[in-house]
Amino acid sequence: MNFVALRMLVGDRAKYLGIIVGVTFASLLITQQLAIFTGLMTRTFGAISDLGQPAVWVMDPKVQFIDDIKPMQSTQLYRVRGVEGVEWAVPLYKGLLKARLSNGTFQTVNLFGLDDATLIGGPPTMVEGTIEDLRRSESVIVDEVGANGKLARPPSVPGGKPEPLHIGDTLELNDHRATVVGICRVQRTFQSQPVVYTTYSRATLYAPRERKLLSFVLVGCKPGEDPKLVCDRIRRTTGLAAETKEEFQWQTVGYFMKYTGIPVNFGIAVALGFLVGTIIAGQTFHNFTLDNLKQFGTLKAMGASTGTLLRMIVLQALLVGAIGYGIGVGLASILGLMTKNSELAFRLPWQILAISATAVLLICALSALLAMRKVIRLEPAIVFKS
Repeated sequence: MNFVALRMLVGDRAKYLGIIVGVTFASLLITQQLAIFTGLMTRTFGAISDLGQPAVWVMDPKVQFIDDIKPMQSTQLYRVRGVEGVEWAVPLYKGLLKARLSNGTFQTVNLFGLDDATLIGGPPTMVEGTIEDLRRSESVIVDEVGANGKLARPPSVPGGKPEPLHIGDTLELNDHRATVVGICRVQRTFQSQPVVYTTYSRATLYAPRERKLLSFVLVGCKPGEDPKLVCDRIRRTTGLAAETKEEFQWQTVGYFMKYTGIPVNFGIAVALGFLVGTIIAGQTFHNFTLDNLKQFGTLKAMGASTGTLLRMIVLQALLVGAIGYGIGVGLASILGLMTKNSELAFRLPWQILAISATAVLLICALSALLAMRKVIRLEPAIVFKS
């Protein structure tokens, strides 16, 4: 009977392809939109992920996410160092500055100031140069995407391509000269601004004059210490906020989920993909069943039970669902690879594949239910009617 069900399904090529197209569209749209949404949320805490060494982030209690900078007094650094379980604590400056390029234009950059002694918090991957080069005078390290894009030098000939920044090129940060000594690779930021690294003391010179300049305190725990317990001690002792790396990442994601329209926008797109896919696949599968009622009636007249006929419909729905899901996910993955090095955020973890598969399964179930209603009520006598 399974063979008969499959022959019936592929016999009507137009409806067979129509069902697959509907499921493919739903799978593609759901997978792609969820992957872009996940990619955007990942970029919101890219700066936290890039700083792999610190187990704990200490900040002002009013900070809501990574870019919500509320500077602290420099003396807070020494208070954190005195907390039990803290092996080391170093300062980190983070701020937005305007860089003046060689052609006189300005570009906003994310400036990170690293501890002068240890350079903890530096970029995870160096493409050119070394992080130790930051100890040279007026030195900065620029991220690869920024060096090739927004910070690139103007073309040497009219109509030509911009020339990427190289080691030895200079920028101007708040009327201070900065020499590029390295190119690094980091995750793109949510605003897609170039990232610039320098030492903490030099960053405080570049930054506008303020009474407080300490953005964060990065903390390493002693061996055997639970980072969450160390966070609790820091909160009780200093009155500052202290979060583990993972907690700060989720806090940042939570802010964007709560206070921006991003989840609603992508949620609507996913819901539309599910709805349109259900309508197309369900209606086409229902029409397919109506066209084959005589065949189902013949099988029922020959002794096939209603349960057997329903299993045939389920098999047909699962087959087109599996094919449509595979094509849709494959197309979404190809689009993700094509935009890998572009401004488009795209991240496809296995959880998205599971969600997409569940949505396709629901679409197939709804389509099968529409078709089952007719088969359950089917009378074998329909075969003998003209």
